Amino acid sequence: MKKQKIPSPRDVLTPHTLAMLQAISERGSFAAAARALGMVPSALTYRVRQVEDALDVLLFDRRSRQAKMTEAGIELLREGGRLLVEIDAMANRVKRVATGWEPRLTIAVDTIIDRTTILELCEAFFAMQPPTQLRLRHETLSGTLDALTSGQADLALGVMAEAATTAGLQARPLGAPRFVFAVAPHHPLAQEAEPLSDLAIVKHRMVAVADSISRGSGMTLGLLREQDVLTVASMDAKLEAQLRGLGAGFLPAGLAAPHVRTGRLVVKRVERAERELQLSYAWRKSGSSPPGRALQWWLQQCENPATREALLRS
Repeated sequence: MKKQKIPSPRDVLTPHTLAMLQAISERGSFAAAARALGMVPSALTYRVRQVEDALDVLLFDRRSRQAKMTEAGIELLREGGRLLVEIDAMANRVKRVATGWEPRLTIAVDTIIDRTTILELCEAFFAMQPPTQLRLRHETLSGTLDALTSGQADLALGVMAEAATTAGLQARPLGAPRFVFAVAPHHPLAQEAEPLSDLAIVKHRMVAVADSISRGSGMTLGLLREQDVLTVASMDAKLEAQLRGLGAGFLPAGLAAPHVRTGRLVVKRVERAERELQLSYAWRKSGSSPPGRALQWWLQQCENPATREALLRS
C-alpha cells in the first residue's frame, strides 16, 4: 500500500487555515469552533492534524478539556496575523495599481483640528462616490506623527513635530494657530491682576491634553513643574473642562473666541512669551509612484489657504 504523503507547510498554511486556528483559540473548544465555522468537528480535527503533521509540532494541548494552544500554536497565530495583514496590504496595492484609488485611506487628525471642517471635507469626498473607505484616527501631540510613521495612517493633519526631517515622509505647513490663556469667569485667576505670573498660575490646576503616542512618555505643553494637572483626551474635552472652571490653560484662540464673546471664558494676559506652534500636514512617500487618487484629493484640499484656516479654527 502506498504511503500517504505528508503535506508541506506551504500546502496547509493558508489564510483559511489561520482563521480556523484563530476560531478554535477564541472559542476554547473544537466543537464550538466547528459550529461557528459550519464544519463537522471531525473534519476540523483532521485539518488541525494536517497542520501539526506538516509543521511536526503540537498546536493544542490535548491534556486539557479546553482547546488550549501550546507555545508553538501561539507563535503560529502571532506570525500568521502578520501574514494576513501583509496579504491585505498586497491586495490593496494591487487594487490601487489597477484603479488608481486606494481601497482604504486612514487620516490621523490631531484634536486641535476643527472637527466640523473635517466632516465637511468627508462629505465633499463622499460626494464623488469614490471606491475608497475613509478611516479617521483622533490623535494628540506626538501621537499624530507617530500614527503616520508607524504605518497606521496615510495622512496626518496637525503634526506638531518637524515631519519634514523624518525619513519616508513629506510635509507641508498647515499654519500656526494663536493660543490664549483662558479661564472661566468664576475661576480665581479671572480676578487676578494682569499679566499673570507663573508664580500665580502654578497655584492653580491646569487642564492638559494627553499625548496619544503609544510608547514613551510623549510631550506636554504649557505646564509648570509641580503643578496640579487634569489630563483629558482631546482639545474639545479641555475646552469643556475650562468652561466648568475645573482648571486653567491655553486654548486655540479660534476655539475660545465664541465663548469669550458670550462671557463663558475670560482671556488673561500672561508674563511668559505667547505660545506659537507651527503645525504641518504630512504623508508617507510612495517611492517613484504618485500618491493614490484619494490621498491626492485630500492633499489638494490642504493646498487651499481657506481650508487650512478652517482646519485650525482661525
